[in-house]
Amino acid sequence: MTSAQDLHARGVRAMNRGRHREARRLLERARADLDSGRSVDADLAARVGASLAYVLSETGAHDEAMELCRRSLGMPDLMPATRGVLHSQLGLLQMLRGETASAMEHLDAALPLLDEPARLARVHLSRGNVRLQRKHLPEAAGEFERSFEAYRDAGDEYGAAKARHNLGYTQFLAGDLVAALRDLAAAYPMFADESPVMRAMVEQDRAEVLMAAGLVAEGSAALAAAVAAYGPRGLHQRRGEGELALARSLVDRDAEAARAAARQAVLRFRRTGAEAWRVRAEATMLSADVATGRVDQTAIDRGRDLAEELEQQGLRWEATQARLDVARVLVRLDRADQARVALRTLRLGRRAPLAQRLLDRDVRAELAAADGRRANALQHLRAGLADLHEWQSSFGSLDLQTGVAGAGTRLGVRGLALAVGSRKPAVLFEWSERARMLASRVQPVRAPADEQIVADLAELREMATESRRDAAREAELRQRVRERAWQHRGSGEVADPVTLDEVVAALDDGTALAAYVVTATAAVALIVTSAGATWVDLGHRDELDTLLGGLLPDLDMAASDLPDAMGAFVRAELAGRLGVLADLLVAPVLDAVGSRRVVLTPSGVLAGVPWTLLPGYVGRPVTVAQSATAWLGRRTTPLRVGSAGFVAGPRVARAEDEVTAAAKEWTGARVLTGADANAAAVTELAESVDVLHVAAHGRHSAENAMFAGLQLADGPWFGYDVDRLRRVPDVVLLSACEVGRSTVRWGEELIGMTTAWLHAGARCVIASPAAVNDRAAYDVLVAVHQRLAAGLDPAAALAEAVPAVSADSAPVPLVCFG
Repeated sequence: MTSAQDLHARGVRAMNRGRHREARRLLERARADLDSGRSVDADLAARVGASLAYVLSETGAHDEAMELCRRSLGMPDLMPATRGVLHSQLGLLQMLRGETASAMEHLDAALPLLDEPARLARVHLSRGNVRLQRKHLPEAAGEFERSFEAYRDAGDEYGAAKARHNLGYTQFLAGDLVAALRDLAAAYPMFADESPVMRAMVEQDRAEVLMAAGLVAEGSAALAAAVAAYGPRGLHQRRGEGELALARSLVDRDAEAARAAARQAVLRFRRTGAEAWRVRAEATMLSADVATGRVDQTAIDRGRDLAEELEQQGLRWEATQARLDVARVLVRLDRADQARVALRTLRLGRRAPLAQRLLDRDVRAELAAADGRRANALQHLRAGLADLHEWQSSFGSLDLQTGVAGAGTRLGVRGLALAVGSRKPAVLFEWSERARMLASRVQPVRAPADEQIVADLAELREMATESRRDAAREAELRQRVRERAWQHRGSGEVADPVTLDEVVAALDDGTALAAYVVTATAAVALIVTSAGATWVDLGHRDELDTLLGGLLPDLDMAASDLPDAMGAFVRAELAGRLGVLADLLVAPVLDAVGSRRVVLTPSGVLAGVPWTLLPGYVGRPVTVAQSATAWLGRRTTPLRVGSAGFVAGPRVARAEDEVTAAAKEWTGARVLTGADANAAAVTELAESVDVLHVAAHGRHSAENAMFAGLQLADGPWFGYDVDRLRRVPDVVLLSACEVGRSTVRWGEELIGMTTAWLHAGARCVIASPAAVNDRAAYDVLVAVHQRLAAGLDPAAALAEAVPAVSADSAPVPLVCFG
């Protein structure tokens, strides 16, 4: 017969792995065995009761669980270590209910009574979680580190993985995503084959990290899956916590969805009697209400009451969030005096969560703007963005830098609107730069060699060439590449944006810079020359949106091989659309631009515009820059054009003809075609030439733009491959459809294959945001190389080679990015 001790040990193993039904069955058998008198061991009975109490609490019988623990603690003649276990379990149960003060009292009482490493490890784990709930992050990290070491001393690798996972989650809350991803990834393999409940708990934390990294869709789906996993197993408390996590992650992105999730969590906590958690969910619902514009006196009263309740729980930062929400409502109800009083009581230091520091700056800026203090408002917004950039500079991954830029979108949008309202060119220029540099201000760092990423990219290439695809394996590899790239540390350096005066001083007489700024309601341009700056109003945003809608599909259609009559009609329609778009964007600025070459810094909404095809810019050297700051930075050294390399990918009509003809314009040019045009050979070529031309099928990846790719003989060559080059060409020409296309992240931030090249160090990239007709591209790109080899710069070479759109031939929407 199995002993009560064995049953208890098996029950604890099942409990620790989230197998609550199995655990309850085993523990109740152990308890029955002890109650029957077959075993007489008061300490074992108390410990069985403590373990069973945890399972009861997790499955909804919290009051019964607490009573069982207290009754066990009242048993006479218990060993000190057993009393320590019971105090530890009471602390754990109260921690799970959000009752942090009483939880810590029991956990403090447990520590001196225990000496076994495994028992101490569990107490430190629970103490860490209490501190985590209170957002005492350095203290929480210390507890999890002690728990990790104690589990290791006990030989419990599974427990050590739980402690390391919690440490990673703590680092995430502290803003150190690099360390968080490293520790979460290291711990994850221990949970991969565990119960659905344990996997759901782990995936819930990982999902929050994904959402913080800007992967809203992936994170939301993972959180929803975790929530769904708790329901059928009766884990209503866990389900409520998952719904609350989802709500918190969505407040700034989808306030209505956040409100719905928070409301579900409120109802869940009411049913389970978890009042401490119910207050937190109510506070999140308030934040969602404020974000959706539901502002009235009721919201103010709710916020003040919730702040007091959260403060009493020791949840300082949650209370601060509620008070900030109250201040936001007061500002929007034109009660500025009361808002100032509310904000005067808030002092957010460096230890405050970044999200709250940014919100605090935004609220203060909103109040200052409402008072007519525009300069003060902009000062708050600058300070907030400085905090954001300091955080971003810790990331070495371009994908992560652009992903977290969403945290600063609200500040950038408000700054742009205030700048347009100022009618001051210097202010508009500054905020044009700040809004489009949410990620590009971070100084890039060369990624260290990572054999795992190289191997995973190679496997992805192999899978792309196989007739049978494994979608699950492909998704796993993509996620692993992405997350490993995220774990690389950044430079810690941030570039200050150049000022308008600095740009004026740097421009020669033949160059104009055109900063196109699009806000929610207006479009304006600031034309900067060596003579000064000219402000040009371009009209209302609605007219622009109408013209941009359908532009890329029109370009794609015009590039296809159509019957003569239909092709002429489609191209004529496109020419008409481009003409009207030019009337809005180009014609108004031509007086200020004159005959100069143009450097454009367009808002994200204009990312797909084929600027070289717009009347007024046709035949004129045009460079589309990430920012004026980045463009000036790239001009500090002479352009290298001493050597050239050419690549022809498979199954592209005239690709070999194109690269062979273009290569004749260069002395000693290297050409890769057929099986020789593989990833390894192209990597070596790219690292050794000054000018690189790739004619290949291309694909933009909107869901993860760093997986945009050029099709080579052995599969796609990704943006991640580019980011890992040890040296890059100064000039890159991509004769491939779509790879000039960029995903617009958070309004102004762009990411795509062109961004990957520029981030890696290229000076300029000639690529198309739309499909390109093979025959038309052949003529244009050969002509570009003739001019490059003759000494023209890339923008000038492209301007001379690209013809105006007409009914007679397919358009070539190649653009010079740099």
